[in-house]
Amino acid sequence: MLSKEEVQHIAKLARINLTEEETGKFQEQLALILDYIEKLKEVDVSNVEPASHAVKVENVLRKDKAAENQENENKKLQDLAPKTKDGFLKVKQILK
Repeated sequence: MLSKEEVQHIAKLARINLTEEETGKFQEQLALILDYIEKLKEVDVSNVEPASHAVKVENVLRKDKAAENQENENKKLQDLAPKTKDGFLKVKQILK
C-alpha cells in the first residue's frame, strides 16, 4: 500500500490538488493497480514475440512511377487554367 505522502507526491507530479478524502481514495486505487501489475509479472511471456501492434500490419507499397497518360492529363489541365507559366499553373498571390 502506498503512503499518503507518496500519493501526494504523485499528485504533485501530475499537478493536481487532492483533498484528504481524495488522497485516501487514490491511495486505495493505486494500491489495487500496483497489485494487478504484480500479478501480470507472474505471467510467462518468454515465448511471446514483442509487438507494437495487436494485429500484424504491413505497409502496402507500390512502384513510384508516373502514369502513362500523365503528360496528356497535365496538358489538358493547363489548357483549362486561366494562366500558366513554364508548364505550371499560375495563381494569385495569397501571402504578402
